[in-house]
Amino acid sequence: MTVAALKFQVGARTIATVPRRLTRVPLTLIQAMAGIAPQLPPPQDDGYLVTSLAANALAGVSGAGLIAAVRQRYTRYYTDLTIGHDTWLAGLSGQARSTLKRKAKKAAALGVEIRAYRTPAEFDVFHPLARQVSATTYQERLLDTGLPIDPTQLRAAAARDDLRAWLLLLDGRPVAYLCCTAEGETLLYMHVGHDPAHGDLSPGSVLHAAAMRELFADRFRWFDFTEGEGQHKRQFASGGVACVDLLLLRPTLANRATLAALAGFDGAVALAKRASGHPAVARAVRRIRR
Repeated sequence: MTVAALKFQVGARTIATVPRRLTRVPLTLIQAMAGIAPQLPPPQDDGYLVTSLAANALAGVSGAGLIAAVRQRYTRYYTDLTIGHDTWLAGLSGQARSTLKRKAKKAAALGVEIRAYRTPAEFDVFHPLARQVSATTYQERLLDTGLPIDPTQLRAAAARDDLRAWLLLLDGRPVAYLCCTAEGETLLYMHVGHDPAHGDLSPGSVLHAAAMRELFADRFRWFDFTEGEGQHKRQFASGGVACVDLLLLRPTLANRATLAALAGFDGAVALAKRASGHPAVARAVRRIRR
């Protein structure tokens, strides 16, 4: 059981939240790829939050007596690590390959160094350096998704050989980090960030490209970019699964009112986004910003 905040969001910014006690049912990449509809336990409290449900499995979810609402739709991206680095690279767009090459060349000219970490002893070196970077990132400041301050769980993953981590350093100082944990043959894109003061180097892309080269020679079958979308994920992925996050709530008056409010708010945000593309509206927005 978890207390979930149903968020009224505009982009990454949360305007308001409504707390609900939900049973979270997260599906893995393998389950999403297989189109599995989960068997839900007996309902408790307010209901369920099912995440990464394959869109084509939506009709198979049984929530008798509960109100169903799709909270978001997205592609769960992944890379097939069995195809080999050269095949993966050839599968990227020509522009993506050219951009990565240019960024890597620029980083090399500045003397950027990339280091890999996987054992518990190596992780003990990695964690404090990566924490320095994480403290500067929007992931930590705005989204509360930075690298955990308490390293216990990540160090335990390293002890099981279920952790892969990398640092990008400039003049010996950490600038970007990537820390992934494993579930069986799947490596998860868990913690990532770069110092915004060095954003002109595209350190995140340079670091991830170097990490991918190593991963094609590792033991994993899949690299899972997890829930949500983004240009970086699309660029590095070799495939994706259309997914939804599904809310199943008890049909109480409060829950009905909350879902109606969320639907109205999301519709208004979507309308505003469409309107912002109109030249006249865009000009008005620019005048207001000035």
